[in-house]
Amino acid sequence: MSYKISTRLQYGSVTLLLYTCVFLSSCSSSNKPVNPTNMPVPVNLYTLHMQAANYYDEYPGNVVALSQVDLRAEVEGYITGIYFTEGEHIRKGQKLYEIDKRKYQASYDQASANVKVAEANLDQMQKDADRYIYLNQHDAVAKQTLDHAMTSLANAKNQLAAAKQDMVRAQTDLKFSSITAPFDGTIGLSQVKLGTLASPGQTILNTVSTDDPMAVDFVVNEKQVGRFIKLQQFGSKPGDSLFTIITPDNNVYQYPGKISVIDRGIDPQTGTIKIRLVFPNQQSGLRAGMSCIVRVHNQDTKDQMIIPSKAIVEQMGEYFVFVAKDTVLPEPKDKKEEQKGPAPHLKASQKKVNLGQTIGANVIVKTGLDEGDRVIVDGVQKLRDGSVIMVAEKPAGGAGAH
Repeated sequence: MSYKISTRLQYGSVTLLLYTCVFLSSCSSSNKPVNPTNMPVPVNLYTLHMQAANYYDEYPGNVVALSQVDLRAEVEGYITGIYFTEGEHIRKGQKLYEIDKRKYQASYDQASANVKVAEANLDQMQKDADRYIYLNQHDAVAKQTLDHAMTSLANAKNQLAAAKQDMVRAQTDLKFSSITAPFDGTIGLSQVKLGTLASPGQTILNTVSTDDPMAVDFVVNEKQVGRFIKLQQFGSKPGDSLFTIITPDNNVYQYPGKISVIDRGIDPQTGTIKIRLVFPNQQSGLRAGMSCIVRVHNQDTKDQMIIPSKAIVEQMGEYFVFVAKDTVLPEPKDKKEEQKGPAPHLKASQKKVNLGQTIGANVIVKTGLDEGDRVIVDGVQKLRDGSVIMVAEKPAGGAGAH
């Protein structure tokens, strides 16, 4: 019985071994690995050469008014007059609002009358004092009487001064009952209506802002401060397009601007500094609060290395390109492989680059490439360092192909 079991186990082991060998042989023949480096990848090349770069550095900006104030009531009372059209251009000193002035007019009239009474009293005290001074010089009046006259004269003078201050205060309140434009500009939507009760220092009546010229604020990295200081010192000539803006409708604003102010210091939290430009605004095309794109024209006249942006490969925050390198491949041992076509003689070499400004479909390369390098611009997704390549028939786009 044990002999039969042993024989069956041996027979089963041999059968399993045979099946295993057949399976491995089948897998080896059907899934033979292919070396991807032996298969040329079709690419297009761009021969790098130095050329002039005409471009703009762009920054997000905001349109702001050079001057802007909230109109507030300085005295209490009901709004009895509104003398402007909302959104219109106003002139300095133009009357805008009126607060019920009746009680302020009455207070001023009373204060003015008190001044006249004090002036008359002072005149009488002055005459009495002059009379007693004369009599005292001839020993015709008691000393005490003269002293009382001089004290009354001093009190009369003080009363007149106090009455004049009361009149000034009443006159100021009367003046504040009429609100006028502090400068030329544009007035916004009224925050109060006729009959609204205005509280002094609290009720905002409206907002007025200057409208010509207008300012545009934007921020730059602290590393660029020196550049903009030079641009400010250099200034801009009439018609110069050194500073332009793109409005929200994607149109270039018709007037160029110039640097007005560079902020006093760097923001320590962001490492940036604010710069203010000013632009003419005769046609009111710019409004406070509008967003825009600030364009600073490149002033570097040196030729740059420019390549198509699609040639760039990003890896972990770093940028690379592939360039074509000539190489000699070993002769194929199998004559059948040789008959399939000519052996490729180019390989892809990966290079790390530092990029500059993007110009449309192209980008400036600061370092990492040399003039004359043949940059691969198509098929980079299929490449790795050392991949065999061949030039495709399809021409490359972008900056040019060769």
